[in-house]
Amino acid sequence: MSTQQPKQAAENANQPHVAAPAAEENEIIKAMKNLVAEVKSSGVNPYPYSYKKDCRIEKVIEKHKDIEAGALIEDVKYSLAGRIVSWREHGKSIFGHILDESGKIQFYIKKGEVPDDKFQLARLIRVGDFLGISGPIFKTKTGELSILTRNFELLSKIQRPLPEKFHGLTDVETRYRQRYLDLITSEESRGVFIKRSKIISYIRQYLNGRDFLEVETPVLQPIYGGASARPFETFHNTLQMKLYMRIAPELYLKRLVAGGFERVYELGRVFRNEGISIKHNPEFTMLELYMAYADYEDIMNLTEDLISETNTYINKSDTVTYNGVEISFKKPWARLTMKEAITRFAGIAAEDLENIDKLREIVKKIGREDANLHTSHGELINILFEEKVEEHLIQPTFIKDYPIEISPLAKNKRGDEANLVERFELFIFGRETANAFSELNDPEEQHARFKSQLEKRNRTDEDIKEMDEDYITALEYAMPPTGGLGIGIDRLIMLLTDSQSIRDVILFPLQRSKDKEKEAETPKQ
Repeated sequence: MSTQQPKQAAENANQPHVAAPAAEENEIIKAMKNLVAEVKSSGVNPYPYSYKKDCRIEKVIEKHKDIEAGALIEDVKYSLAGRIVSWREHGKSIFGHILDESGKIQFYIKKGEVPDDKFQLARLIRVGDFLGISGPIFKTKTGELSILTRNFELLSKIQRPLPEKFHGLTDVETRYRQRYLDLITSEESRGVFIKRSKIISYIRQYLNGRDFLEVETPVLQPIYGGASARPFETFHNTLQMKLYMRIAPELYLKRLVAGGFERVYELGRVFRNEGISIKHNPEFTMLELYMAYADYEDIMNLTEDLISETNTYINKSDTVTYNGVEISFKKPWARLTMKEAITRFAGIAAEDLENIDKLREIVKKIGREDANLHTSHGELINILFEEKVEEHLIQPTFIKDYPIEISPLAKNKRGDEANLVERFELFIFGRETANAFSELNDPEEQHARFKSQLEKRNRTDEDIKEMDEDYITALEYAMPPTGGLGIGIDRLIMLLTDSQSIRDVILFPLQRSKDKEKEAETPKQ
């Protein structure tokens, strides 16, 4: 058991917490809870209902940053509030900092400047408490902008010590599992999520300014479609009906184009019951948009403009540094067909790409034994692209004209209708960031493509997905020529904020249970 006395433990709790033995930490928590009881016994509610905050800290700093050192502005008083992140007592004087969403500022509490009962209350205040302070602004002789506190209110009493910082894998997992601690202790993390909000807001502003209509489509769907992915299943008890969490909103959005909405988009969550990695989370944010009377070239131009403008807005530059590499968003971006990219980066002759036997042999040599007799020509080309080309696509690059076998919702390529479709993917830093088509709007061709998909699933013993007959019906009522686009918002935010994992840009990423985490960490005998 720790020999530390409760008073000492409470004093230690006024400092950022370094990992301590469990018994010692329990003593610190006990001492902090005792402080709550002391505050209550003094007649003060440590959890009041509200506080009249009249300004954000960043606005105070911006307005008064140029006043002279030693100056006091008595005629300008503020009421600010935030979490205490530092606290230093010097006899009859107390210096500290409070942090709100926008920034932090120093405050100065001096005996005689605040009521005596408040100064007595100050001895029960600790780092981590929420505090409301009011008083005039001044700048110290050392040049730090501060609030001369004339009154203060304890707004919420902390009962656990704040961590100092995170170290190692276990603590990284804690960052994601207890995001509130990450946000409390990491200015960088807070900045990422503020940027995330601004990026999403700007994308909406950009699209709304170009006459796109934001819509909402079902998250629960009786037939999942719009992408090739495994869905999450659920069940509606009243209707006695199996439903799926959407893997994409595509087919519903295109129904709206058929219904007369010429430019629509949805920015929301989609769900895929697949692996977790630095690039994948089962629940993620997708932008999908559809533009009537456009093809994939039009969408390519829109994508280039949208992303470059978003980066300029967020980073005030036409470049961004990601993982130590400078990425340039200066237009125009590179545009290559998939076959051109394979020839350039994999060094494979164009004629070899047309020979399926030669192609199957090449693919097996690079370790993809899944390339069997059932693997189509187009699928082999795609495997080769994934294995040998993607990693080279560092600067923004559009890869276009994909094999028809892997693109069941895209229109046939003009000039090579039997083999290719008008589809592009945008790659940045070797990662797919966007996917787009000239949308297939021929109902007979779409029906044949869906049927081929179902037959292939049955042949490979995958779950058989029901064909979306209503979508075919919608196409039979005629959908105009349309270009469509999907952008993985989380991956885009990773890029624009120099974040190395998708979990760094999702506030609450999916985590395995703590019990499973312990099992994974326990060495097998």
